[in-house]
Amino acid sequence: MIRQTPFSLLMLFLSSLVLLFILAPLTGMFLHTAGSDLLETVNDDDVRQSIWLTLWVSFAATFVFAFVCIPLAWIMARKEFPLKSMVQGLIDLPVVLPHTAAGLAVLGFISREGVLGKAADTIGLTLVNNPAGIALAMAFVSVPFLINSARDGFAAVPERLEKAALTLGASPSRVFFTISLPIAWRSIITGFIMMFARGMSEFGAVVMVAYHPMIAPVLIYERFSSFGLAYARPVSVLFVLVALMIFIFLRLISVTRKEVRYEGNAEA
Repeated sequence: MIRQTPFSLLMLFLSSLVLLFILAPLTGMFLHTAGSDLLETVNDDDVRQSIWLTLWVSFAATFVFAFVCIPLAWIMARKEFPLKSMVQGLIDLPVVLPHTAAGLAVLGFISREGVLGKAADTIGLTLVNNPAGIALAMAFVSVPFLINSARDGFAAVPERLEKAALTLGASPSRVFFTISLPIAWRSIITGFIMMFARGMSEFGAVVMVAYHPMIAPVLIYERFSSFGLAYARPVSVLFVLVALMIFIFLRLISVTRKEVRYEGNAEA
């Protein structure tokens, strides 16, 4: 048995405090939710529709924006250009903005007086109080998580491998898709999961853009403000359970892909 030093015991104690701080509120929420209340919530059509709306809109926003976030992440990892630090600050800005301010910014952009809102209005599409507007609000506050994680993944790719492939005649696109992307994939998946999670948990920005249709965080707030804690708690518990199952599934996919890639490299 490894002897614990006073320093390691102190670190363990402080770590336990943090874990307890995270676990205690969630445990209390679960313990104070009766099984009958949870079952009634599961059978509530409004709750099911709200959770489903939250999940698919957040996933759609993450999937669509991944096509532009990943190229930007690669540029930030591999290219040097003037004002690069300013661009990085711009990428990180949505993280530090107050959520209501972020919502107001998105609302001004997608309303009928805004640039995107006017363009959408010409084809008969209203983005406010629409799942498309919700997706844009979710994406605005969550894209930094995907960009930064993917950037770190690309930065960890050995440049000598990319240069060697270019020297052997591979095109830049082939190097990207056969070397850079496969090696950085784990970081990209992590960023994808974090962006998806951040988007589906967003309240402040979304409620400014679309109170209806209600995503789960807005529904929880609406039930709390209208009926109190006891009525909102079962919805929160159900949403947490659904989110937990999805995250476990996504993490398992990420780990499985990593193991398959390592086995393939070993056989090679």
